[in-house]
Amino acid sequence: MSVLVVGTTALDSIKTPYSENPRLLGGSASHAAVAASFFSPVSIVGVVGSDFPEDYISLYKKHGIDLEGLERKEGQTFFWEGEYEVNMNNRQTLETVLGVIEGWLPAIPTGLQEKQYILLANCEPKLQRHILSQTKNSRFVIADTMDLWLNIARDELLALLKEIDCLVLNDSEARQLTEEDNVVVALKQIHDLGPKYVIVKKGEHGAILSTPKGLFIAPAFPLTKLTDPTGAGDSFVGGLIGYLAAAGGDIEDNFRKAIIHGSVTASFCCEGFGLNATTEATRDAIDARVAELEALVRF
Repeated sequence: MSVLVVGTTALDSIKTPYSENPRLLGGSASHAAVAASFFSPVSIVGVVGSDFPEDYISLYKKHGIDLEGLERKEGQTFFWEGEYEVNMNNRQTLETVLGVIEGWLPAIPTGLQEKQYILLANCEPKLQRHILSQTKNSRFVIADTMDLWLNIARDELLALLKEIDCLVLNDSEARQLTEEDNVVVALKQIHDLGPKYVIVKKGEHGAILSTPKGLFIAPAFPLTKLTDPTGAGDSFVGGLIGYLAAAGGDIEDNFRKAIIHGSVTASFCCEGFGLNATTEATRDAIDARVAELEALVRF
């Protein structure tokens, strides 16, 4: 099965205490689509400006990503600049330019409207709902979100939750959404808002999956060096849905393995700036880390 990924396609300038890397390929859709491509065919829906480098189009093509839904418009590509502290859990946004993504509400090409596995990567809930309204016969829909949308687009987000199968958010966002400090209690409240499945990301500490059959605690792959965490969450959910689409069968039966494969795929993202390390990974390397992680947690 193939995956449809919708979200931001961006140029990121990233600073750390050790390096500075301008105008890297970034955006939620870029990271998620490349991660998913290790497991399943992927189509991307996004928009870029006239300044978008052809080298990044070539990178998408290297991963076999279908670009029928990628628009090019006159103007500036969505741009984000951020700087990380020594503790890379902390970062500061230095500049954001919406560019061509501002007000963008695309028409989904006919050939992409019946994709069975859909990832609404992190972007404005209004855009996520607009995309979803144009799809048909989907089997499984995952939406990722962030605190910004809880602050400025809460009603749209709540409406979206009634239309999706799985919500992905981090632990602070789960608390913000439910006004509940206990994440386990918050999970039940999020289910009541609509999603059958909920994933709470906990960064270097892994993730919690909540399903009708109970909880699964997924570890993160332990890294000896963290270069740049930008896009790791998008890579996680991209790898997850890519694995689910490839596995087919019952979603519940495959979800735990899918989360582990997503976690491992995200580990490669963290080892380089932007997509530099992810795009050099291989399926064999991912499978090797999955086996290593399994050995670490078996008891």
